[in-house]
Amino acid sequence: MQIESLELFVEVARRGSFAEVARLHEKDASSVSRAISALEGKLGVRLFQRTTRRVSLTEAGRVFLDRAAPLIEGLAMAQDEARAMSSEPQGNLRLTTSVSLGQQCVVPLLPRFRELFPKISIELLLTDANLDLVAERIDLAIRLGQRPEADYISARLLDTRYRVCASPSYLKDCAPLRRPQDLGRHRCLLQPLPGFSTRWRFASTLGDVTERTEELVPVDGDIVISNAVALRDAAVSGLGPALLVDWLIKDQLASGELADVFPYHLVTPTGFNPGVWLVYPSRRFLAQKVRVTADFFKQYLGRKQQGD
Repeated sequence: MQIESLELFVEVARRGSFAEVARLHEKDASSVSRAISALEGKLGVRLFQRTTRRVSLTEAGRVFLDRAAPLIEGLAMAQDEARAMSSEPQGNLRLTTSVSLGQQCVVPLLPRFRELFPKISIELLLTDANLDLVAERIDLAIRLGQRPEADYISARLLDTRYRVCASPSYLKDCAPLRRPQDLGRHRCLLQPLPGFSTRWRFASTLGDVTERTEELVPVDGDIVISNAVALRDAAVSGLGPALLVDWLIKDQLASGELADVFPYHLVTPTGFNPGVWLVYPSRRFLAQKVRVTADFFKQYLGRKQQGD
């Protein structure tokens, strides 16, 4: 029984598609199907129910997956551990993060990463969707917001803070923006994400922290932009106030292209403890390439944003 056949079986079981697994491995779908058929022939049982639309596990297939998946994972761990004893970090690493964070923070660090780890190749997947790390074979994810779901291991890379920003030219000619409630008289720049497009959550930083109260302020606007970098540029152009994360607007605030409209308020689209998180699937042994990459971002991403 070939190890490759077992690996293909586990991936087809998780993805439910011969074609998708074939694409990931740069194979013909027919070759993946033949490998699975050969495995079924050796076992003497049918592992998958096949239809024109989908592939699903049989009862025997589910039992076999429960036993085979830990074996395949254990073998991969053993190989990684053996390589780590005798060589520098190497291999292909799949990393995903949001489009804006990738453009602003991750890509500028790649030259330093290549200098330190020339034998690790990076496959960077920029998307604002939270990919399934296991199904998509993602080694590491860098995610924004509150602490990620408990199914994964996560470590906070840096704290973040949101700010309502607008250009000086907009603030000069617009209706007064003295209180968060004044946003109701403005056409805000919005993102089509939960909490970004209908109401923003404010809390004053003045007074006793223990007595701080929160307020939801409705917002509306006629420009909705899915990319945060483009949203920032629209705010710089004077199109209206926008809710933007601090690491994205640090340079624009310093240069005066943008102004913090409510500097004495905390503001957030969701919760008041957002961050940038390093996330990876829970494993007993972390591959050397994953471990050194995680350590790299822990060291350099936070330091870069703090201006060191």
